[in-house]
Amino acid sequence: MRIVESQVGEIRRKVFTEVARMAFEGGDYSRIEELPYRIVPGEVAKYRESIFLERAIVGERLRLAIGLPLRPVDEHAPLSMNIDASAIAEKYYDPPLVNIIKFACNACPEKYFVSNGCQGCLAHPCIEACPVDAIAIGENRKSVIDQDRCIKCGRCRSVCPYSAILKLERPCAEACGVDAIGSDENGKAAIDYSKCVSCGMCIVNCPFGAISDKGQIFQLIHAIKGSAPVIAILAPAFVGQFGPKVTYGKLVTALKELGIKDVFEVAVGADLCSIEEAKDFLEEVPDKQAFMGTSCCPAWSVMAKTEYPEMAHCISMALTPMVLTARLQKQKCPECKIVFIGPCSAKKLEASRRSVRSNVDFVLTFEEIMGLFEAKGINPEQMAEEPAVSEATAAGKGFAVSGGVAKAVAEVIERLAPEREIRIASAEGLRECKKMLNLAKAGKYDGYLLEGMACPGGCAAGAGTLQPSRKTATLVAREQTQSKMANALDTPHKSSLHMIKE
Repeated sequence: MRIVESQVGEIRRKVFTEVARMAFEGGDYSRIEELPYRIVPGEVAKYRESIFLERAIVGERLRLAIGLPLRPVDEHAPLSMNIDASAIAEKYYDPPLVNIIKFACNACPEKYFVSNGCQGCLAHPCIEACPVDAIAIGENRKSVIDQDRCIKCGRCRSVCPYSAILKLERPCAEACGVDAIGSDENGKAAIDYSKCVSCGMCIVNCPFGAISDKGQIFQLIHAIKGSAPVIAILAPAFVGQFGPKVTYGKLVTALKELGIKDVFEVAVGADLCSIEEAKDFLEEVPDKQAFMGTSCCPAWSVMAKTEYPEMAHCISMALTPMVLTARLQKQKCPECKIVFIGPCSAKKLEASRRSVRSNVDFVLTFEEIMGLFEAKGINPEQMAEEPAVSEATAAGKGFAVSGGVAKAVAEVIERLAPEREIRIASAEGLRECKKMLNLAKAGKYDGYLLEGMACPGGCAAGAGTLQPSRKTATLVAREQTQSKMANALDTPHKSSLHMIKE
C-alpha cells in the first residue's frame, strides 16, 4: 500500500527544495557536495545504520532530481560530476527515467512462510498441496516451510483453512503491474526496462526510498531565468494538492511568483481529447475495430500496445490532454516554453517522445513544484487571488479521477449520437488493466469504450501527488459542480481542435 506521509516523502521534498534553491541562486554548482550535509545534519543517523550511508543516498537522489545518472558504486566520482552540462534551459535527462539506488535497497526477501496463525490441524492440506515436498511438521504439529526447496508456487497458501501461510513480497514488485521488477545477483531490486512503463508506483511503494525518477527542476529554473516566456499547464488533479485553501487563482499567483509567465488548465485539453475520442469511437467501433481504449494515460497506453500488439490499433490515437493543451499555447506563443505540472512520472517519458518533445519542454510533478515554492519561500495559501477564470468544463476536470475519462467521452457521444448505446468498462492499476484487456481479447468487450488508468485511483493517485487520492477526488467533484460548462462539447476551444491536431 502506498505510503503518503512518511520520512521517505520528507527526504524527497528536501532534495527537491535544495536542488531548486541551488538553481535559483546560480553560481558554482560544485557546492552540491555540501547539500547532503544540509539535508542530513549532525553526527547521528536518523533513518539508517550510518549517517554516511544516509548522505550517500541523498547525494544520489540529488543527482537524479537534476536529471543526472547514478554514479558508479565501484569507482570514485564526485557528486558534481557533469552537473554543469545539465545547467541548461532545455529538457534534460538520460534514460532510464526510473532508477534504483542499490545501496538504499533493503534486498527484501520474497518467500512464503508459516505464521503463528497455524493451528497444527490434522489434515495439513499445505503438505498435501506442495508439489516439491517443501513443507514438514515442526514443533506443536505446526507446518514449517523449507525455503531452499520452496518454489514459491503459492499452493500451500491457497489451501490453508486458517490463512496462516503468508507471502512476503518485495513491495516495489508487488506494486508493479507489469512485473518489471526482479532481483539482481545481490538480491537487490532490478528493473527490466523492456517491460517498465514508468508509472512510478514502485517509487511511492518502496518503504526504503530506494527508487526515484529523474527530474527537470534544474532545467526549468534555468528556463525561467532565461528570455523565453515559460507557460505552465496544470493537470486536472492539481485541485487541493497544495492545501485545501489553495484555489486555482492563488496557485496561478504562486506560479507567477516563481517567474512563470502564464498558467492554463490541462482540463481544456481534456475537453478536446474527449471530443476527439468520441468521434473516433463513433467512426471506428465496431465496424473497423472491436473496441476502443482511451489514450490519456501513457503508462496504460504503452502497456496495452506492448503486451497486446494484436490489439494496439484499438487504443485511441488521439493526442493526450497534455499535448493538446501545449499545442494550443504554442500556437498562440511559438517562442514560449511549456512546463506540464501534474501527478505523473510517465508523463516525463511521454514528453520525451520524438512526436511530443517539441510541444512539451518540461514535466514536473506537484511534489517537485512544491520544492520550488519552498526554495523561494512561497506559501500558496497566503497568495493573493489571481482573477483567473477556468475555461474547462466539468467533464474535462473529471479526467483527474478514475472513470472520469470514459464518462466525459460517453457524454460527448450521447450528445452527438443520442441513439447510440455506449457501454463502458474501466480498470485502475496495471494488473487490473491487463485483466480487462484479456477479457477484451476474448471478445467480452466488443463494442465497448475501455478506460485504463495505471494508478489505482486514477491521476489523483499518481506518483508525484502530495495529497491522498480520496481527498483529491472529493475536491475534484466539488470543482465539477461549480463549473459553468458540463459537457466537453461546450468548450470555447472546440474550433481550435482541427488546427492543433496537425
